[in-house]
Amino acid sequence: MSDALLNALAEVLAEVVTLIDTCDDDVLDPDTAVKWLESTGFLLDRLPPADRRELAKCVRRAADRHPEGAWRADLLRVPDGFGLDDDQHELYCDAIEHVVAEFTEAVREVDPATPVPTCPGWTMGDLVRHHGTTHRWAEHVVRTHTAEPVWARDVPLDLPTEPSAHPHWMARGAEASLRTLRKVDPDLPMWSYGADQRVAFYPRRLLFEAVIHYADALLALGREPRIAQGTAVDGIEEFLENVPRYTWITERLASLDGGSIRLLARDTGAAWSVTFGGTGFSWTKRAGAESDADATVSADAADLLLLVYGRRRSDAECFTVTGRRAVLEGWLTAMAM
Repeated sequence: MSDALLNALAEVLAEVVTLIDTCDDDVLDPDTAVKWLESTGFLLDRLPPADRRELAKCVRRAADRHPEGAWRADLLRVPDGFGLDDDQHELYCDAIEHVVAEFTEAVREVDPATPVPTCPGWTMGDLVRHHGTTHRWAEHVVRTHTAEPVWARDVPLDLPTEPSAHPHWMARGAEASLRTLRKVDPDLPMWSYGADQRVAFYPRRLLFEAVIHYADALLALGREPRIAQGTAVDGIEEFLENVPRYTWITERLASLDGGSIRLLARDTGAAWSVTFGGTGFSWTKRAGAESDADATVSADAADLLLLVYGRRRSDAECFTVTGRRAVLEGWLTAMAM
């Protein structure tokens, strides 16, 4: 792409976004504006950090070509509005640190034999050991820059013999993985078991491992998880992006009759359309109340995240389901991790 074309596209993007953001409510419905801007943000979030920073520079150069005034000031706010200068890799690492700290505190004094209903057959001790093992495995994979799959059983765990020490052991595993991740270029190509074959796969994956398993722990303790809207939306998309790489899920989906599901996030306006069956699995993110899906389920983004991970039942009060519930249930069963 030529510099002229890149600069022109950046300027068009900034001007369209600013027009949407500053449009009067009687000209453009605010909910529609939010959906358009969120869809734009979703696409920009998928860009590598270097491309996001370059886009921010192009937008600022475009703004500088305008005279001083309100329009120029609005254009200059676009990069900050989309977080184009943010270091997404570091943001994921910071989020992991925060969630694991809360997870550790929540389970520190809990009986390791406490059942975890959202992970049938598991106890709280199993949950803590699993999450601590995941961090040590990821740290080993990234540090050694492995080019092929590594089994967790082949990674040194140094697991204490006393179960009461396991929460602290889990926390130390997270500290080690974060130290390694923060030293490595997120754009460095490497093996992963997901769609993103870069180092960047690992902090994003570890975050949602932590979010979901912390939710498991809280639900086992009779407490409700609180997941930020943006985190929940990103978590749904991270899961959907990786499904084609999860053979145990794709094989189950392929055995189903063809179907389609619509997920609607009431609180953010985000919406995802999923199709599956013998012809394969695909998904798109498109705001709007499309009604051609076999089944549609709406709820807040956090509840939808817990639904796709099997931590909520679709008949819970927080969900509104329309269409063919059997198609939804078949899909959810096949998607179980």
